[in-house]
Amino acid sequence: MSQRGIAHRRWLPWILVPVAAGAALAGCSSSGSSSSGSGGSASASSDVGCAVTSVADKVLPSVVTIAATGAAGGGTGSGEVIKSDGYILTNNHVIAIAANGGKVEVTFSDGTTVPATIVGRDVLTDLAVLKVAQSDNLKVIGLGSSDSVQVGQPVIAIGAPLGLSGTVTSGIVSAMDRTVEVPAEDDHTALLVSALQTDAAINPGNSGGALVNCSGDLIGVPTAGATVPTADGGSSAGSVGLGFAIPVSIANTISDEIISTGRVSHSYFGVQTLPIPADAAAQAGLKGGLFVAGVVAGGPAAKAGLQQGDVITEIDGQTATTNVQLQELTLTKQPGDTVTIGYARDGATGKKATVTLGTQP
Repeated sequence: MSQRGIAHRRWLPWILVPVAAGAALAGCSSSGSSSSGSGGSASASSDVGCAVTSVADKVLPSVVTIAATGAAGGGTGSGEVIKSDGYILTNNHVIAIAANGGKVEVTFSDGTTVPATIVGRDVLTDLAVLKVAQSDNLKVIGLGSSDSVQVGQPVIAIGAPLGLSGTVTSGIVSAMDRTVEVPAEDDHTALLVSALQTDAAINPGNSGGALVNCSGDLIGVPTAGATVPTADGGSSAGSVGLGFAIPVSIANTISDEIISTGRVSHSYFGVQTLPIPADAAAQAGLKGGLFVAGVVAGGPAAKAGLQQGDVITEIDGQTATTNVQLQELTLTKQPGDTVTIGYARDGATGKKATVTLGTQP
């Protein structure tokens, strides 16, 4: 199993979460939102089983507020110190606006603000790493284990929702192994794979912050929050008790690669597909399918024998119903890994191909 993935993921097609500034990712809050200084407004209830106050005291010095500005505007988000030599983990959508000549600043819990540089970022997993100069403010957050997380366990979220630095909320892990597709820059999408679901309040500005266990160890990076459509066509404001965090195992793997190389290498199929509507698939006697609209010449899918016009019916033994299934595998499998594809051609079903994944150009 790849370091980046956990088995038995589930895709949630009902999640509608563009959570950048002013939207529904836990993303950046808009630059016009109010901001507290270094003070920590903590929800100190221990009803969920954690001594929230003591955990907050331990973790708050490791969590930072991030302000990013660029030609298109600015916003705030959160991050945490992951290495003593100045590396800070956050979400890509928190700092993307500053990626081309913009400015990023980091504010510590004591109110100290310093400039930061973008080490690297990954649009597809919505993760990024910043670097600040070494100083006495750098208290590294403890890293937990994704494998030890259980549904129902108490958790605490720490970040800067709406620019309010040092905000602490608490709740539980309400579900695991969620796969959530969220909008990203330049008409791309990011995919939160094996995400932790929590009812701890996650609001715009929490993105990139810390979801920790009762020991104060990082188990996830809050990234997205669901919204509920309203009668006037808008969406609910604030947390509705459905927040999503990238598991620490995935975040740690991606951040290590960014720190080492400045970028992340993902695998790819080299194929463009379109989901077949359920009624059309049923008429063709299929449970589902992805129509192959194009195949990259010389790419992994082409080398495996797939052709334009084929219908992918199975992906690694699972019925093919959505492009997200292919996208998920490119994030959880490494270049060189193999994927078994079932497909139909010219009405003949039951065909199989083994695709050896390549490196994304």
